Amino acid sequence: MTERLLQFIWQMQFFNKADLLTTANESLRIIHPGQLNTNQGPDFQEASLKINTTTWAGNIELHVKASDWKLHRHDGDKNYRNIILHVVWENDFTVRDEWGNQLPALVLEDRVSKILLHRYEELMHAQTAIPCSGSIAMAPELIWSSWKARLVAERLQRKAQMVEQYVKETNGHWEEVFWWLLARNFGIAVNSGAFEAIARSLPVNTLAKHKHQI
Repeated sequence: MTERLLQFIWQMQFFNKADLLTTANESLRIIHPGQLNTNQGPDFQEASLKINTTTWAGNIELHVKASDWKLHRHDGDKNYRNIILHVVWENDFTVRDEWGNQLPALVLEDRVSKILLHRYEELMHAQTAIPCSGSIAMAPELIWSSWKARLVAERLQRKAQMVEQYVKETNGHWEEVFWWLLARNFGIAVNSGAFEAIARSLPVNTLAKHKHQI
């Protein structure tokens, strides 16, 4: 088990949620698992859950071993004061907050499908460049066509957002935006940024003044 896999399991809620109990034998119901935090601080933010009859809102921290809390020096760290649940794979330590209260903890070791873990191990140890390439043939045609259609839509959305941002930067100067994008595409993928920077340093109005001088 790795912490990244544990984060994925929690994020996707890939575990048995029937009759959840904390390590203090308190009933637990997950209302929202929270948003994955990619910056410094707790693993998941803006989570909500119910312990016994009390509804809590705050952050959730995950560790492979409960003792990693102390190993990672979270005790005393102000970023971890609003932890409402400590999710662990192995419960080898009782974590307490700065006031000495036991932090609610949930152990997932016996709640995750062994098939999921076995499949994860297979993918991690696959010798191919794309670990799941051997399973491609199993995907129905509907999934393939839907996925490709979604890729096209996302690509158009990214390009539209970029153009919209450029229009805002130039206060609606579409000719300037066209000049930037034209130069950017001449740079292809590798040098697109450099070509765009050159275009930005040479306003289209300056070019217009010399349009009769090749």
